Amino acid sequence: MEIQATTPGISWDAAGTAARAAVQYAQAHGWRINVAVVDRGGNMMAFLRMPGAFLHSIEIAIDKAYTAASFGFSTKDWMGAIGHDDGMKFGFSAQPRLIVFGGGLPLRVEGEEEWIGGIGVSGASEAQDEECARAGLAAIGLGG
Repeated sequence: MEIQATTPGISWDAAGTAARAAVQYAQAHGWRINVAVVDRGGNMMAFLRMPGAFLHSIEIAIDKAYTAASFGFSTKDWMGAIGHDDGMKFGFSAQPRLIVFGGGLPLRVEGEEEWIGGIGVSGASEAQDEECARAGLAAIGLGG
């Protein structure tokens, strides 16, 4: 018996398009950002850094994308997902690469239960980062 396992994914071309769209959106608003796009396994597919974007935001953008790809929902929604369970808050906050504020979105194909990756933006405000991430998703026909 032959078993085939497939994991939904994002192409390098789509990842690059999403990253470019996020940067173009930021540039139009005068923001400087870093943007990362990862596949469902959290593997880097695309990364762009605007000149002058905060250096520390490089890893934050990558970790936002990783967090969104890991759990399938917005990094902004993380604290609400755990609710008032202090044990979970302390336990998860000790995990490396987990980001619990806005700017990371899953890559979801409309009508599909599974997600195919994540996009993370860092360098502007939390709300502006999320706007840029949404612009990236819109450029490849995905919602967040």
